[in-house]
Amino acid sequence: MEFKHRSVLLEETVNGLNIKPDGIYVDGTLGGGGHAYEICRRLGNKGSIVGIDQDEAAIEAAGIRLKDFGEKVTIVRSNYCEMKSVLQGLGIDKVDGIVLDLGVSSYQLDTAERGFSYREDAPLDMRMDRRQTMTARDIVNDYSEKDLYRVIRDYGEDKFAKNIAKHIVIEREKRSIETTGQLTEIIRGAIPMKFQKKSGHPAKRTFQAIRIELNRELDVLKNSLDEMIDLLNPGGRLCIITFHSLEDRIVKSAFKKNEDPCTCPKDFPVCVCGKVSKGSILTRKPILPSEEELEENSRSKSAKLRIFERK
Repeated sequence: MEFKHRSVLLEETVNGLNIKPDGIYVDGTLGGGGHAYEICRRLGNKGSIVGIDQDEAAIEAAGIRLKDFGEKVTIVRSNYCEMKSVLQGLGIDKVDGIVLDLGVSSYQLDTAERGFSYREDAPLDMRMDRRQTMTARDIVNDYSEKDLYRVIRDYGEDKFAKNIAKHIVIEREKRSIETTGQLTEIIRGAIPMKFQKKSGHPAKRTFQAIRIELNRELDVLKNSLDEMIDLLNPGGRLCIITFHSLEDRIVKSAFKKNEDPCTCPKDFPVCVCGKVSKGSILTRKPILPSEEELEENSRSKSAKLRIFERK
């Protein structure tokens, strides 16, 4: 299957980077190369971009899509949390802009055997990096009921988390849970019918939760934001697209802390903590998809773009 992914908030993100023709840019979630392609189009002869992704299918697809830009493009298979060492390995100290699109690609969702989708029956996988040995199957079958409950409650924000965890444990005692279809049926059985009718697909939140846990998505994000801001040249920008409230909260609070890191009590006449602002938030409210984009691409529905500019 061809790697297809429609880049969400494409114009808004690329415009938000305020691209300098001779600048150095990083796409930390390269995917099919949609954002990177638009960045490359605005670069001059001396400009360049580093694309990072942990998914081999994405790397292959982006390589084909960006091949006409030749030496301007460097693609590295890694996780964006390794951005600093990836750049050091390329002899790059600072960059002029970084973009992260934190959504699961359409390709990953639509390729049944990747096991991301609750709409297709496939082995429980959900690995963004297939070099990783642990899969969603391991979480579903090996986590304690307490840990399953924690994951579904915290990362899926599902009010039936306790019941879903209980049902999973009951069912796996009869036989191991191997497929997305099996898991979906178990979740259906754990949520009262009247709630299933009005709040989207019953398995959506649990699948999100397991995927986040498996790929350590929130930890990776939380632990990378400060470092990415430090990698920016003065005037450089960090553009991040999130797809659920958990990610958005992390980005919002990290941006706030970097804009105003002072820990002095509010009634102090002067700052004595010595913590200096690293820049400013350019999006007081996140940028949302236009009506037109929502009509064309339903998966953009929950997308939010936030932008930070380095001092």
